Amino acid sequence: MSAETTLRFPGLLAHAHETADYEPFKPGVEICHLKRAENGAGPGLALLRYKPGARVPLHEHVGLETICVLAGSQSDEAGTYRAGDVVVNRPGSRHRVWSDEGCTILISWAEPVRILEDD
Repeated sequence: MSAETTLRFPGLLAHAHETADYEPFKPGVEICHLKRAENGAGPGLALLRYKPGARVPLHEHVGLETICVLAGSQSDEAGTYRAGDVVVNRPGSRHRVWSDEGCTILISWAEPVRILEDD
């Protein structure tokens, strides 16, 4: 792979706890884009940081989404996922997500999700 097609994130775990590059996503949830979806479509990569009690409303996965919990825990209707867990959400799947204790996740998506409920 050439340098133009390869993204590298040295020290990503240390960076996940910094505040400088995060922006609001949903109430109590911040996002740090590592690779933005272009023109609101296509693949993306980000860190999401949830404050305790924060949630993301019902949404549908338009494309494959993969998350890795880096710290804390994240829950959905299927269970609770802790640091080191990886979850793959298939296209067409729907769920709500929350974190009782707060968490930081690495998230990769083929297409941005479609939000189905208000916050």
